[in-house]
Amino acid sequence: MSNTDLDLRNRKALFSALEGEVFDLLIIGAGITGCGIARDAAMRGLRVALIDAGDIGAGTSGRSSKLIHGGSRYMAQGDLTVVRQAANERKVLRRIAPHLSLTNPMVIPARSKVQVQGIKAFIWSYEKLGNVEKAERHEVWSKKRLQREEPLVRAADFAGAVVFPEYLTDDARLTLGNARSAFGAGAVVVTYAAARKILQEGSRVTGAVVESTLPRDERTARVRARIVINAAGPWVDTIRLMEDSGAGKKLQLTKGIHVVMSRDRVPVTRTIIMYAPDGRGLFVVPRGSHVYFGTTDTFYPKAQYWPEITHEDIDYLLNTAMSYLDVAPFTDADIVALWSGLRPLLGEEGKKPSEISRRDEIMEGAGGLLSVAGGKLTSYRAMAEKIVDRCEKLLKRAHVHAPTAEEPLSGGDFSGTFEALCIRVGSCGLSPQEAGRAALLYGSEALTIFAQEKGPAAEVRHAILAEGALTLEDYWVRRSARARFDHEGGSADLEAIADLMGPLLGWTESEKARQVCSCREIRADELRHIQTRR
Repeated sequence: MSNTDLDLRNRKALFSALEGEVFDLLIIGAGITGCGIARDAAMRGLRVALIDAGDIGAGTSGRSSKLIHGGSRYMAQGDLTVVRQAANERKVLRRIAPHLSLTNPMVIPARSKVQVQGIKAFIWSYEKLGNVEKAERHEVWSKKRLQREEPLVRAADFAGAVVFPEYLTDDARLTLGNARSAFGAGAVVVTYAAARKILQEGSRVTGAVVESTLPRDERTARVRARIVINAAGPWVDTIRLMEDSGAGKKLQLTKGIHVVMSRDRVPVTRTIIMYAPDGRGLFVVPRGSHVYFGTTDTFYPKAQYWPEITHEDIDYLLNTAMSYLDVAPFTDADIVALWSGLRPLLGEEGKKPSEISRRDEIMEGAGGLLSVAGGKLTSYRAMAEKIVDRCEKLLKRAHVHAPTAEEPLSGGDFSGTFEALCIRVGSCGLSPQEAGRAALLYGSEALTIFAQEKGPAAEVRHAILAEGALTLEDYWVRRSARARFDHEGGSADLEAIADLMGPLLGWTESEKARQVCSCREIRADELRHIQTRR
């Protein structure tokens, strides 16, 4: 058993642990920000409690475009600090989680030679600013090479392309890796535990009342902490109001959706960057046997777990793709899956969604509640480091270095290339396609997970005993990614997987049926708008 094996089944013990001491930090929100903070703080020897109303990475951090951006897109906004930080953090992720930062060449087709030169100059400036290594710098393709390398692109419409590498990740599993690392360093991690009230003594915040959100698990705990950190993503303002009912709104939520299709339907080999009629950059990304199109960026009025996906969202992406790709017209029948998510950005009056800065900000409330807003997936570790530095000063503790940039996340401790790891995983009896998927999700842990058992049975056991899964959705959407990147969203296997999970989680037959029904409803709701057009 690894010291990062996260088994969250004993709810009684977990809620007792929340009440058993005064923590240095209570972190509300187990997205990438909260998990990154928990990992950094626990590695410095601080006593940490990390809670979330749902699962690890269930909100924004499991709904992103699953790309580790070096920051080039933020140069146009003038966010040079964001660019430098993102470029540096991309290198760190390659070091600590090589299976979750796979080289993903991006192809930007250009309609004229002048545009080729303009894109080239822009990328060159980014590479200089971000100190990008020589091996990862851009190259320019001629029209003929574009046609040869990516024949699906309408090469006749373009003069050439600029190509540069970014990284592909699995955002939910990157978040999970940080939560497991935090747990391994001593943090108390409790999911499905919502903060219902902020506790105060006099004028100071001293903790929170936490309530279980699992059905038929009526537990509460009064968690005491010297510092409470609000990392609740889209719900940051909700938590701020618990401390101060007069706290003004700080967040501006924007929605992004993604459309998944079979790679047989869209056989690209690299990410293709496309520009919508309104000038926004969009993309189609290959992942295993699927591709996905993204992403929209529209204002959304309220924090919602499953933001609505509309006809307009889907058409916006696919109509742009049709102008770039030489394929038969897309229909709703081509869509395998959809997902949507919210970005909790800091409000900027008068700006369009895509113009709002992705910078992060720490806000201190009247009672000392520290709220974290903004930021981006790529820079989560640097953001966490900055926040914990501030906490050390508030706690009047000497600075301690946390090796978050050196110590690998779960599965990231393999030597050699990712391709070599895939071959080793395949020797466990998996097909090349299965081995590639397993290596991406689990890294070196795949060698142990599939050594004796294969398929969902091995994955389910690991998800519950080592990755904190408590519901069918936890496994189906976030641990295995089957909801997004499996045939028909893996819906045909839900009953069989519930049968595997049931004995480990003590489910009755009625509870298994409820879990399956819940997942089917999630998929039906995401596909609702295309089903009405079929």
